[in-house]
Amino acid sequence: MGALALLAAIATLTLGLWTLQRRLIYFPDNRVPSIAVVGSGWDEVSYETADGLALTAWYRAPEPSQPIVIVFNGNAGNRGDRAPLGRALADAGFGVLLTDYRGYGGNPGHPTEDGLARDARAAIAYVAGQLPDSQLAYFGESLGAAVAIEVATEHEPAALILRSPFTSLVAVGQVHYPWLPVRLLLEDRYSSDERISSIDVPTVVIVGDRDSIVPIDQSRRIYEGLPGPKRLLVIPGADHNDPALVAGDEVIGGIVDFIDALRGDTRA
Repeated sequence: MGALALLAAIATLTLGLWTLQRRLIYFPDNRVPSIAVVGSGWDEVSYETADGLALTAWYRAPEPSQPIVIVFNGNAGNRGDRAPLGRALADAGFGVLLTDYRGYGGNPGHPTEDGLARDARAAIAYVAGQLPDSQLAYFGESLGAAVAIEVATEHEPAALILRSPFTSLVAVGQVHYPWLPVRLLLEDRYSSDERISSIDVPTVVIVGDRDSIVPIDQSRRIYEGLPGPKRLLVIPGADHNDPALVAGDEVIGGIVDFIDALRGDTRA
């Protein structure tokens, strides 16, 4: 292949990847199971974003004096995949909002970085409107950790729970696609490393030490950059989507202990 032909092929590939990049970032699933998958006491709710999209989520009210945990998902699936996490948090007495972004879980729209931030703001406003005096905790999973970090700079929660956070989507892309000009291509960047220094709230960072999607050193850098009270919980042997990291006993126990310590609670 001649030099001009090679350059043309590279340019065509690069243009194609730029055009289709969001299909390589977001993997929504619109096949939502019945709400019964999370058990009794849950309601299907909806709320509107600032740009006029009606989003559907599952909500469970908290027990008296307990906080509400808003769950911001990763880049794949839908709220049904987070049912084990939602059940476990609800069993601990916490209120829970299992969200879905635009384009996910039957919701209208198409996911973008700005769009997911609007969705998160709408979720926070919905919960605040239900129980204005309740404390809020944000739980962000992978990409959702970046979403939680962004909205935490605007609407400070009582606690922040970051599971498998990355420094930026650019950094993750460079790990998995080292042969691509990721920094030049990406429109949605999720630069958490540029935001965390302004978040001074109690935070727990949860990681698997065999995470093959988000390198553990990126999660550690997020942890190290947090200025407020913080804990690091490492789940031995856990990969990114392993049940132990998604909603295992050690993860749930760590979240419950973390939140209870903030509130000065003790449990029998």
